[in-house]
Amino acid sequence: MVRNHFRIYIFEVMIEFGKTIISDDIKDNFFVCNLEKCKGACCVEGDLGAPLEEDELDVLKQAYEKIKPFLSEEGIRAIEQQGPYILDEEGEYSTPTIGGKECAYAIYDKEGILKCGIEQAYNEKQTDFKKPISCHLYPIRITKYDEFDALNYDQWDICDAACHLGASLNVPVYNFLKEPLIRKYGKSWYNDLVDLLEKESS
Repeated sequence: MVRNHFRIYIFEVMIEFGKTIISDDIKDNFFVCNLEKCKGACCVEGDLGAPLEEDELDVLKQAYEKIKPFLSEEGIRAIEQQGPYILDEEGEYSTPTIGGKECAYAIYDKEGILKCGIEQAYNEKQTDFKKPISCHLYPIRITKYDEFDALNYDQWDICDAACHLGASLNVPVYNFLKEPLIRKYGKSWYNDLVDLLEKESS
C-alpha cells in the first residue's frame, strides 16, 4: 500500500477503546475492495512505498528469498538496489518502489491488476508473512502515540469504487477489515469493538 502523507486525516469525532482511539468514520463508512475497478491503484499511487513496522523489517528480510520468485524483474532489481526496505527522510520505514511509482513487491496479473507478491508467496505457503500490516489494514491508517494508537479512515478518490461497493453490500469498514484488525489487536479486542460500535449504531 503506497503511502501519501498528505492523505491522512485526523477526525475530531473519535471513539476511545482501550489503548486505541478510533475515528467515527470507521464505523460510519462502507468499504469493499473492488480491484476490477481500481486495478490496485493503491500499490502505485502516493509518494512512498508501504509503511512498515519495525518488527516487520527482519521478517521481510528473512522471507525475501522465498518471496523473490513471485516478484517482477523490475521489482527484484529495485529491491536488490535499495534493499528489502528503506528508511525515509522522516525516519520511518517503508517498502522500496520501482522508479518512485509502484511498490517493488507489487506484481501485475493477466488483467493488469496490481497484486502483492508477498501475499502470493503466502498463498502458495512459501512464507508465514502475509503482507505488511499497513497494506492489510487499508483503508485504516494507524498513528502511534506513547499511550495509544489512533485509527483513522484514509479517504482517497482512487477507492471510490470500493466505497460504492461496500455501501451496496452494507459492509462497514470495520467489518471489511475483520481479519487484519484481529491480526493486529487480537480476536477478543475485535469482538469487543464490534459490540461497542453496533450498540452505538442501534
